[in-house]
Amino acid sequence: MKPGALDMPATLDKRLPIPLYHQLKMILLRDIESGRWKADDRLPTESDLERLYGVSKITVRQALRDLAESGYVRREQGRGTFVARPRLEQGPRALSSFTEEMRHHGLRSGSRILQSAVVPCVAAAAQKLAVETGTLVFLLKRLRLAEGEPMGVQTACIPLHLAPGLPGDDLENASLYEILQSKYGRIAAHAHETHSAVLAEGEDARLLGVPSGSPALAAERITYLADGHPMEFVTAIMRGDRYRIVLDLVKEPR
Repeated sequence: MKPGALDMPATLDKRLPIPLYHQLKMILLRDIESGRWKADDRLPTESDLERLYGVSKITVRQALRDLAESGYVRREQGRGTFVARPRLEQGPRALSSFTEEMRHHGLRSGSRILQSAVVPCVAAAAQKLAVETGTLVFLLKRLRLAEGEPMGVQTACIPLHLAPGLPGDDLENASLYEILQSKYGRIAAHAHETHSAVLAEGEDARLLGVPSGSPALAAERITYLADGHPMEFVTAIMRGDRYRIVLDLVKEPR
């Protein structure tokens, strides 16, 4: 806990029509956004907050629950409530690799290879890649890291005839797109990507270092060459507490 933090409470006004839990939530949120509480700082205990603000345990828990659901704090069983690290925003942007995306955010990217093999393409992936079922593809499954912290689990399938030497290339910490371009002349021209909300469970949750049932973002991407042929099909599970989708919407003139 940050030294002296318990000496800085703000006042709740019980005369206002605003629920006390919401007032407390906004006070804690203000302290987080102002930098008084920084990423990974532990907040006062529920009992401390009850005493500081003269409210019930139910009020405190509702305020912390709302902050957790909004991604501002994380609650760890038996340890307390901590300020969450800022989420990385994703929205309309230029086609880029994970390495380039982390570079854009000023973070050091890394990977741990979970599977690297030449396999016959299954029907679902073959449809995405516009190849026959059973066509040989290079399958690369990696745990993607930012500053050493797990961010997502990505599985890429690339038709082997597009880059025959990929199985022997060093892909631990390299950008796959950069290798495809520099060594094989395969340049990603555009992509179609979809996102959906899921729960990280089982092996995915273990790899991401989050409790089973934690919110996550599932993504699928088909990347195309300039001639319109699919170059890559990727599926990914990204941590919901570190990613959020942001869209800039423009009203079209009538």
